[in-house]
Order: sequence, then C-alpha cells, then structure tokens
Amino acid sequence: MTIQEIQNEIIEEFSFFDNWEERYEHLIELGKSLKTLPEEKKTDDKVIKGCQSTVWLDAEMKDGKIVFEADSNAILPKGLAALLVKMYNDQKPTDILDSNTDFIEKIGLQEFLSPTRANGLLSMIKQFKFYAIAFQAKNNN
Repeated sequence: MTIQEIQNEIIEEFSFFDNWEERYEHLIELGKSLKTLPEEKKTDDKVIKGCQSTVWLDAEMKDGKIVFEADSNAILPKGLAALLVKMYNDQKPTDILDSNTDFIEKIGLQEFLSPTRANGLLSMIKQFKFYAIAFQAKNNN
C-alpha cells in the first residue's frame, strides 16, 4: 500500500468520529496497539529531540524498505508515533521523502494539538524523514 493510500485510510478512519474527544481516544488506542520498544533500544540516540515527552524511534532497512519501531512514555505522543509508523513503515526511503503530510490538516489534528504537541509531531515527522535520507544515502554508496 502506498503512503497516500494509507493517508486516505487514516482520513477515512478519523472521519467516523464526531468530536475531538473521540479522536483523542482513537489516538490513544493506536498508541496502545504499538508494539513496545525493547528497553535496549530505548537509548538517548533514538530519542526524538523537540518532543515534550520522551519518544524513541528506531529504524532498519529490510529488502529496500524501512522498518520503524517507536515508543513513548506518554499516551498521546505514543498515539501520534503509532500514526506515523502506520504511514511510513515498510516504505522505500524515496517514497517517504516524496510524501506530504496533508492528512494532518485533513483530520484536523493541528487544531487539536497544543503548540508544544504540534512541534513534537513535526519533530517526529522530521526524524522519520531523517532516517529515510540516511538510508537512501547509505544505499547510494
């Protein structure tokens, strides 16, 4: 499935909720569904800078695609990380770099998040794309 198809799925998923309380609950449920990152991977170099809470992101290249793992010590950031893992996991670096994040506006997420949480989400997106740049550069050498 392409990133755009996954985004469309996410938009449709969130359209079923009438208010932000329900969307918030859905984000929390997404976070709960995220596999816990093993303790040995919860290292300082995997912490996303710019997040209010601690969010870890790890990635590895498998068969030309990036496999992401994420975790957080807070429920909402964990849900946001789960949303991004859902979108970017098992995608090629070029597809990640070429993707947009329009779905965030389309589901109204930016209106719901506090400025610090919005900055944290932006930091998460940047870190996913940073991994894509790093793996792309490594593969081109």
